[in-house]
Amino acid sequence: MAFVTTKDGTKIFYKDWGQGQPILFCHGWPLSADAWDAQMVFLGQHGYRVVAHDRRSHGRSDQTWDGNHMDTYTDDLLAVVEALDLKDIVLVGHSTGGGEVAHFIGRHGTSRVAKAVLVSSVPPLMLKTAANPGGLPIEVFDGIRKGTFDNRSQFYIDLSLPFFGYNRPGAKISEGIRQSFWLQGMLGGLKGQLDCIKEFSEVDYTEDLKKIDKPTLVIHGDDDQIVPIAAAGAMSAKIVKGAVLKVYPGAPHGLPITLQDQVNADLLAFIKG
Repeated sequence: MAFVTTKDGTKIFYKDWGQGQPILFCHGWPLSADAWDAQMVFLGQHGYRVVAHDRRSHGRSDQTWDGNHMDTYTDDLLAVVEALDLKDIVLVGHSTGGGEVAHFIGRHGTSRVAKAVLVSSVPPLMLKTAANPGGLPIEVFDGIRKGTFDNRSQFYIDLSLPFFGYNRPGAKISEGIRQSFWLQGMLGGLKGQLDCIKEFSEVDYTEDLKKIDKPTLVIHGDDDQIVPIAAAGAMSAKIVKGAVLKVYPGAPHGLPITLQDQVNADLLAFIKG
């Protein structure tokens, strides 16, 4: 397995497939780089170099006590970018990974970035505040913290239902996808996953979004039960100058997996465009 060692000695797992213009994927919580496998194989087959890492305390990366916050996540990502000497990158983030993409640009600029894609992503802010009345109340995220701490194995099994829209009438449930979600979640470390909840819920990415000066595609399902579109994708598309919003009718949060062919086609068209 391949790892990059960061400044604080943390080993970050990554996979690096194919050749060509690099596409760098950032995964959601509590998952790993494996969540992007369908996109990576598809785009790799179309002549691109595809790279994905496991965020610290997720997947196969080191489980750290400290540094489980967005500043360090994006510094870790920069370490991967520099170690692999990636340039002209298409940055793609899902859910929390969308926050990682936005904050990477806000913190480290766009000198190595060509385009950005935010898929079912948490920016600008998930938490309900006076200035963000469309967000979710803090009690929602406290419940996620409690469920993760008390019995994260069962919590992840249960979370897979709304994550993939499997709790909707007539949904065709894939137990394999649910088991993959559970396995990816359980590979990570409890401390880091608990810390990460604050990063996807309470961090305001508005200023990061304003700094995105590259072509940007925002993809979001209008039946996303995890990151509701109105306060997330729809708002991000308004904040990022020139961003294109593509709404998937009836689609759930985990649409890169449940609608992988549609996502693959849209990513390829945007990257080529």
